[in-house]
Amino acid sequence: MDNYKAVCFDLDGTVYRGNEVIPEAALLIEGLQRRGIAPYYVTNNSSLTAGQFQSKLLQMGIMAAADHIMTSAIASAKYCKEHFDGATIMMIGEEGLEQALLSEGFELTSQNPDVVVVGIDHNITYEKLANASMAIRAGAGFIATNGDRAFPTERGLVPGNGSFVKLLESTTDRTAIQVGKPEPHMLHFIQQKGYRKDEMIMIGDNYETDIQAGIRFGIDTIHVEGGVTSLETVMEQLEHPTFYFKSLADWK
Repeated sequence: MDNYKAVCFDLDGTVYRGNEVIPEAALLIEGLQRRGIAPYYVTNNSSLTAGQFQSKLLQMGIMAAADHIMTSAIASAKYCKEHFDGATIMMIGEEGLEQALLSEGFELTSQNPDVVVVGIDHNITYEKLANASMAIRAGAGFIATNGDRAFPTERGLVPGNGSFVKLLESTTDRTAIQVGKPEPHMLHFIQQKGYRKDEMIMIGDNYETDIQAGIRFGIDTIHVEGGVTSLETVMEQLEHPTFYFKSLADWK
C-alpha cells in the first residue's frame, strides 16, 4: 500500500452501491488517510459536480477533497481546454458538466458551436439531439464524456450516455472522442498533479472501464470482486489486472 501515492477508486460498485457504502472500501480509505494518502475518486458519472459527490461520500462517512474527485465531466472540460481552448460549446448534459465547462472558462451556446460535448441528460429531448446532430454535421468537434451504453438503477438497466452518443454517431457519420473510462484521460489529468505512473494504481469492479483505463494508461490495477465483472470473466481476458481481490479488505 505504501508504494502508491495516487490511489484511484472507481465509485459505484467499488466504494458504494447506490446509496450504500461498501464497508471494506470505507476501511481501506480510512487506512490510506491515516498513512497520509488522500485517495482519488474516478467516475464516468458526468451528472453531478465534485461538490455533490463530496457530499454523497460524506453522508457515507468518507471524507474526500473536492479536488480529488475526477468525473468524466471534469475530464471532458479539461480535455476541451487542452485541445479546443477558446471554443464555444454546445452541451447536452446536467449540472456536473455545465459547471465543469464554465469553470474552465468556456462559453456555452445553443447555436453554431465549435464543439459539441455530450454527457448524460435525464431530460434529453428530440430537439436537443437534433440540434447537436446539425452542429456536428456542420463541422463542430464531437466529444463524449463517456461511452457507457447502460447503467443500473433500482428498475434495472436504463440507457446511458453511450446510447445517445451512438445515436448521434449514426446520424452524423462521425465518431465521438471518448473521454471517460476506459480511455486514460482522467488518469492523465490526475498524474498532472505531480505523480509518476509507478506511484499510481486504479481500483475498480468493472474490467471494461476501470481496469482497462489503468492498463491503457500504464499503471497498476486492482480488480475487486462483487461488482460488474466476475473473476472468471477477468481471467479470460488477454490483459490481466495487477492484483485480484475478493474484497478490498484483502489489500494490506
